[in-house]
Amino acid sequence: MKPLFAKGPSLGVRLLVLVVLSAVLMVVDARFEVLHPLRAQLGLIVEPAYRTARLPVTLWENATQQIASRSTLIAENEKLKAEALLMQGRVQKLATLTEQNVRLRELLNSAALVDEKVLVTELIGVDPNPFTHRILIDKGEKDGAFIGQPVLDARGLMGQVVEVMPYTARVLLLTDTNHSIPVQVNRNGLRAIAAGTGNPERLELRHVADTADIKEGDLLVSSGMGQRFPAGYPVATVKEVIHDSGQPFAIVRAVPTAALNRSRYMLLVFTDSRSAEERATQAAVAQEAADREAAAKGEPVQSQVPAPAATPATTPTTPPTTPPAQPPAVPAPGAAPAAPQENH
Repeated sequence: MKPLFAKGPSLGVRLLVLVVLSAVLMVVDARFEVLHPLRAQLGLIVEPAYRTARLPVTLWENATQQIASRSTLIAENEKLKAEALLMQGRVQKLATLTEQNVRLRELLNSAALVDEKVLVTELIGVDPNPFTHRILIDKGEKDGAFIGQPVLDARGLMGQVVEVMPYTARVLLLTDTNHSIPVQVNRNGLRAIAAGTGNPERLELRHVADTADIKEGDLLVSSGMGQRFPAGYPVATVKEVIHDSGQPFAIVRAVPTAALNRSRYMLLVFTDSRSAEERATQAAVAQEAADREAAAKGEPVQSQVPAPAATPATTPTTPPTTPPAQPPAVPAPGAAPAAPQENH
């Protein structure tokens, strides 16, 4: 009769056999290449098990990396937004300073082209009444401003002072309906009266004969008639000339050369009592000194001396190179001009 439970080798014997077999396999695998194909095949079978066992760790690492990357990107995005906003503010300020620098350079250049003594002033207020074209500047009686004093910007005449206060003054612009200025066509010297229309971009010439030699594009300059505005300053450019055979006068419309709605810095012009010969001589001396200075700095030298209407001037902050033989007469504060202006 066979026993109910067959007896086999003991566990110790089995363990010993497995240990010896393992040692033999390791030695054979290390010394020989016989088991390399078998190991490659076993790797294909075991690799999915490795993947499955490592799946939780891989998922955790990916989730942690995603969270960290998102937080880092959000923080970096916020930082870049703040830096971009700061740089935009600086760029805006730089643009403002650049424009202001350009306007001041244009104004200084225009100051160098006038004969009379000038004073730089800044716009500080605009009359809110749409039917009145008046502005407020930051120079007044204490600075020598007077009623009737011409005001111009870097492009041409803007108007005249009509009210003087201790530290401010009110300027009536050329385009106001109550303002008129004697002008002449720069091309042929034809004289006319340019009147304001209430439109900041339009002037009209009064009583111009229908047969008068005036055409679109002509430059109108101040004629000096009435002794209110010095002669030779740009006033407007003819934009439209309408001839009507049934009317004795032509309709002439012009655009002011000055930027009446945009200029922030202007010049107050003081009358110069020097003669034309004295102004020409002093202008030649000043131009010669400027040429010498430019040559010393290696800059281009202007070979011609500007015309009397475009000679270097003396600003309050920059004295002339050569003192004038006869100082310019500056009207007393609040002094009235020599003669009233037509239709003012």
